[in-house]
Amino acid sequence: MGYNGGVDFPRRLFLNTETKQGDAPVLFVGDDPALDFINTAYGVDEGHDHFVNDASVVDWLKQAGMLSDEHGEAAYKGLLDSALELRAAGRKLVEQRQAGQWANPAVLNRILALGSHHLELQWKKGGEPALVPKQTNRDAAAVLLPVADALARLLAETDFALVRKCECDDCTLLFRDRTKSRRRRWCSMALCGNRMKVAAFRARQKG
Repeated sequence: MGYNGGVDFPRRLFLNTETKQGDAPVLFVGDDPALDFINTAYGVDEGHDHFVNDASVVDWLKQAGMLSDEHGEAAYKGLLDSALELRAAGRKLVEQRQAGQWANPAVLNRILALGSHHLELQWKKGGEPALVPKQTNRDAAAVLLPVADALARLLAETDFALVRKCECDDCTLLFRDRTKSRRRRWCSMALCGNRMKVAAFRARQKG
């Protein structure tokens, strides 16, 4: 599976209002899988949160194309706690990186250390044999490895002048500017861009 939210794909808004966990629709506006993961909680005091249970984290990973090996429900028990811990640590790391300050990557490195994969030959009757990557480590947190890898690469390899917060005052969404002009200001034109332009127009009219 490939990430559905931005890397190697044109920038777009993915607002899924049919699949909702808690009161938060799924948003993919960050143009980077790590930022989209952090953006699963947004709004004032992060009042909108897509992650409310283990299943909601699995749901997000599926929609992001970052769940490479599916297991039964029991295999994901405790995933929510790991996802919330990684998300909080990831947000802190990104904020500190933006500020040019040091932050402790211990939580991220702990998830990265769970990485262990092997190839398995699958051969269904009537079909052709195929090699399929399998996850060796069955710790639920290991499911977050693609996210941890994306976060590590974002922090180490990305020009952070292009990692920004939406300029709308009440929006907390982060994005990576991949536009040619490098002048992207909003999480998306549909969510905040048009709203801010209308507000600015009305302010000029009153002036």
